[in-house]
Amino acid sequence: MSANRPRWLRRAGTWVAHHRRAATDTLDGLIGAPLGTLLTVAAIAIALALPATLLSITNNLDHLAGDWRRGAALSLFLSPDMDEAAGERLAAALRTRIDIGGVEVISRASGLEEFRRYSGLGDALDQLPENPLPVVLAIYLAADLTEGDDVDALLEGLAALPGVDFAQADARWVLRLKAILSLLREGTLLLGGMLALGVVLVVGNTIRLEIENRRDEIQVMDLVGATGAFIRRPFLYAGAWYGLLGGILAWTLGATAIALLQAPVSRLAALYDTELTLTGLGPRETLALLGLATLLGIIGSRIAVGRHLRRLRPV
Repeated sequence: MSANRPRWLRRAGTWVAHHRRAATDTLDGLIGAPLGTLLTVAAIAIALALPATLLSITNNLDHLAGDWRRGAALSLFLSPDMDEAAGERLAAALRTRIDIGGVEVISRASGLEEFRRYSGLGDALDQLPENPLPVVLAIYLAADLTEGDDVDALLEGLAALPGVDFAQADARWVLRLKAILSLLREGTLLLGGMLALGVVLVVGNTIRLEIENRRDEIQVMDLVGATGAFIRRPFLYAGAWYGLLGGILAWTLGATAIALLQAPVSRLAALYDTELTLTGLGPRETLALLGLATLLGIIGSRIAVGRHLRRLRPV
């Protein structure tokens, strides 16, 4: 039956069978040496878990800062002689600007009620002869206005409008947080790049030792006519397995770290009357981590194989 198949199909089946055998035999060899495998996998996992966990924490903080547009970015405190009707007219004029996404008018009564609710000074406020608070315009920025310089320029322009007593940037802390997170993310990527190089060196050194241990076997395969690809194949699969197993362990360490941080983060968030649920790497980030770890293992193995096999045979 197999003889009737096209030649290219038989060759493809043979190629797949050789790779499957090399992958399974290599994995069996790693399982047969659990201590050495565990040490190599643990070194890879620690190197990958640190930037992966930092990236998860950065993404969580970025998600927290990402909802800043739900609140007003700027507050315009109008002059005491400006009533609600004048505030509505000014708000209607501001809504026509392209750099403003929305304007909410907060009346004196609403402002006093909010202050009463959050300040705990209800009894003292009842003693006031009249409401001392001005009309406030809550300004929501346009979607494309995100940079701190743009917000500062808008704040300066709004503060100079007639009828505005002073203006305040309520979202300035968010802009600063986003700048810090951007710096942290770039630093994490730089750290990840250096640790990725460390993974390549760890795998390369491990494969180098395996090549030295199998020197006689490689020379025998060379004498019987084995191709360079056939000799390299198990070492490349060993590097891939080291990388994949290290990536899985790195994901496990990162998820454990996120779970351990959830309790203290929840206590901290409760002090600010909010909730923050930490999330680990999503499916896409997890696949990227595993794929990158496997690729680093293959690269480290390929470098070691290409260098050390040349000293044993011409590849």
